[in-house]
Amino acid sequence: MAKYPDTVQFNGLNRPIGIEWSARNLEVQGSIPAELDGAFFRAVPDPAHAPRDPADIALSGDGMVSRFRISNGAIDHDIRYVHTARYEAERKARHALFGKYRNPFTDLPQVQGVDRTVANTTPVWHAGRLLMTKEDGRAYEVNPHTLETVGSYDFGGTLRSQTMTAHVRVDPVTGEMFSFGYEAGGTCTDQVAYWIADKNGKLVSEQWFSQPYLSTIHDFAITEDYALFPLFPTLTDLDRLKAGGDKWIHEPDGDSWLGVMPRYGSVDQLRWFKGPKGVSAFHFVNAFQQGHTVHVDICLTSTNAFPFMHGPDDPFDPRTMKGGLTRWSVDLADPAATLQSQVIGPPGDLPRLRDGDQGRAYTDFWMPCYDPRIGPPVVGGPVGSCFNCLLHVDVTTGQVKDALVLGPGVAFNEPVHVPSATPGHAGWLLAVIDYELDSEHHRSELVVLQADRISAPPLAVIKMPLALRPQVHGWWVSGAQLAAAKVGAP
Repeated sequence: MAKYPDTVQFNGLNRPIGIEWSARNLEVQGSIPAELDGAFFRAVPDPAHAPRDPADIALSGDGMVSRFRISNGAIDHDIRYVHTARYEAERKARHALFGKYRNPFTDLPQVQGVDRTVANTTPVWHAGRLLMTKEDGRAYEVNPHTLETVGSYDFGGTLRSQTMTAHVRVDPVTGEMFSFGYEAGGTCTDQVAYWIADKNGKLVSEQWFSQPYLSTIHDFAITEDYALFPLFPTLTDLDRLKAGGDKWIHEPDGDSWLGVMPRYGSVDQLRWFKGPKGVSAFHFVNAFQQGHTVHVDICLTSTNAFPFMHGPDDPFDPRTMKGGLTRWSVDLADPAATLQSQVIGPPGDLPRLRDGDQGRAYTDFWMPCYDPRIGPPVVGGPVGSCFNCLLHVDVTTGQVKDALVLGPGVAFNEPVHVPSATPGHAGWLLAVIDYELDSEHHRSELVVLQADRISAPPLAVIKMPLALRPQVHGWWVSGAQLAAAKVGAP
């Protein structure tokens, strides 16, 4: 295509920018807490070239790694493309070579077999390494100091899976990273790889199992003793792809499932529990145990929230979609156990948990939400509309403890939580907020919020000299972790 499509996937906040830039000593209104020392890494899709497919989507955008570096009350920003094999091939050609979203059969002949991932979903930090991830391929390692791409990452040649989730789970006590990849054997294979990397980043276990059906598995969860794999009926089909069709189509009458296995056990011990029909979720808050019962809290909707994942027989209508924070529970001591589902909180997505609460019983978390009373959503993000408020949710009561509402024309990105070393201190939230100026222009700022008082005036507002593209996910890395980075060393 000679230009970007005139669709919601490329307009508003989704308008391509394609600029790598750096700025030192950004303007700070207020004061950044002295204890804040580290980097806020963000994964930002931004297509470097106009797509070949006029129905392309924002999630196809080339991955960029954005970094806010905070130290001694000052802050710098840098953003660079991740030099994936796909990005390098198109950069050399100076135009798009790959076809439809996650459909390799629509690529030009000269890139058949080239790694298609754009590494645009989550920056993952583990064992001194920064990995940019997207679930359709392996991660790419990035130098956290220079943002230069080191290369595709396979744990020193030990990983067999061809894919890696963007939603790893790092145990706060053991330091282990639990991860998985679906379509682990290649496009439209039903195999899922589940693996564990120890606190030093060494792959110590990798096991494969088959899904009940060939679906997207975007997220999963762990408890102290179990790994949990929720599945939802958004399916792919090899014949459809070969015919040039879409990667995913949601099946409204399909069953959901929850797979549970001992996290250090064998996949032979995996048990599947049937859930409600037609529901969907992409992000899970947390999972934990109470005796023999496991609970997983998920951002559940009555159907898939992505319009492009609906077929012609099931058109997406946001007016009919319902949702809420939902707890799935299973009593593993009962051989005849069934999955119990209960709504325990408000709707929303992109939840942020304290890292120290991972896999344990917890009391609260944060997430953006869309409240129609505030006004129409800002155009942007992978679903085409943005969240307009930020919630602090108490899971013990199901109530909203606090909310940050800034009025219409505002879009909230996913926050990150930064812990404090001071006993009793709740820490801080960092979040990028975008303000719509008109249909073609917006401005962006980074805010530093008190984690237990998000509606209070921000402690600091960092003004951005250029507008930012919406992120997908982010990760906070402390100054001490950065100092111990392994960069590209084996």
